[in-house]
Amino acid sequence: MWAKKELVTLLQKLIKIDSQNPPGNEKEITFFIRDYLKKLQIPFKIYEFKKNRLNLVCHLHSKKSRKALLFTPHTDTVPASGDWKFPALSGKVYKGRIYGRGATDCKVNVAACLALIKALKKKNIVLDNLDLVFAFCGDEETGSLLGIKPVVNHLKDIDYGIVLDAGEFDIIVAQKGLLHLRVELFGKEAHGAYPQRGINAVEKGVRILTDLLKHKFSYRKHALLKKPTLNIGKFQGGDKVNIVAGYAFFDLDIRYLPSMKESQITKDLEKIIKRYKIRYKIKILARQSPIEIDKNSFLIKVLGKCLREHRIPVKFKPSFGATVINFLEDKGIETFSFGFGSKGCAHIKNEYVKISNLYRGVRVLEDFLTAADLALAKKLAGN
Repeated sequence: MWAKKELVTLLQKLIKIDSQNPPGNEKEITFFIRDYLKKLQIPFKIYEFKKNRLNLVCHLHSKKSRKALLFTPHTDTVPASGDWKFPALSGKVYKGRIYGRGATDCKVNVAACLALIKALKKKNIVLDNLDLVFAFCGDEETGSLLGIKPVVNHLKDIDYGIVLDAGEFDIIVAQKGLLHLRVELFGKEAHGAYPQRGINAVEKGVRILTDLLKHKFSYRKHALLKKPTLNIGKFQGGDKVNIVAGYAFFDLDIRYLPSMKESQITKDLEKIIKRYKIRYKIKILARQSPIEIDKNSFLIKVLGKCLREHRIPVKFKPSFGATVINFLEDKGIETFSFGFGSKGCAHIKNEYVKISNLYRGVRVLEDFLTAADLALAKKLAGN
């Protein structure tokens, strides 16, 4: 069994490594993981898709290699802005908590994975049926274009995935769809003293956005996910105060429910724009489909039983932000999210994680793997 002091020290070391993104540089933390695995004589591979933007993958093979399970936490953090009670990269221990940027999101899960690997190695535990793959990836905080999204293209024959990026042992089984749009408006320039001679793209944009904010999207209520949302992230246009603005654009962040279709969202948007008789162009900046995961899937049932044995409530929750689940699901990998962060601590100043979460998390993962391996044998025998 792991000593709490050793686990705390491990997480403190991870927090003290600066992996803020932006600017984005996962080299030092990836090299820390590399050196940790070297001491355990665990083989690994590093993937670098841009200078200093590193990802590390290691495999623990089972005796029969009948199925493969991927664990993936991310190594980057959001920037540490604001005034902190303790230095943001200190890993300060205070009243049963470890403070620092990334403590909850998501270095507690990185530490749990490393501790799990060490425990399996030291105890000479080799599973019978389930290969384990660990992908420690960067760039999650800015879209994963240099992280798990390209990494998963290099991973073969992965059957199951657990994204370790959640809090309080929650099992994430639903997520809204994400649609980031840029709407460009093309008006006509004129002298500011004669606005009637031009077509003001800024003015049209204001009217379009006013109508859009009043628009009610059609959707069915969801048991876990709240209503769809729309955020205007950016609005820019015009060149000079005395020139009728000939060009403007605005960026939209739309989060939608599984009952909604992306095509209908864009049709609704276009209908509003066309009211104002201006040339326009819509660019899709990013998209992720909504997610609904079967609570009765094989691994979730095993995990639920394991949590109950540890006297931890089984809680099925939605993710209100975008996770990397989509990138695994798109590859046909049966995936859900789970993790040991502390509630309400992600991305805040004075971020912390409860030490008890880390300690219990490693124990849960160890027992879960043993139970999953046994359950997989029975499942395959039944087939």
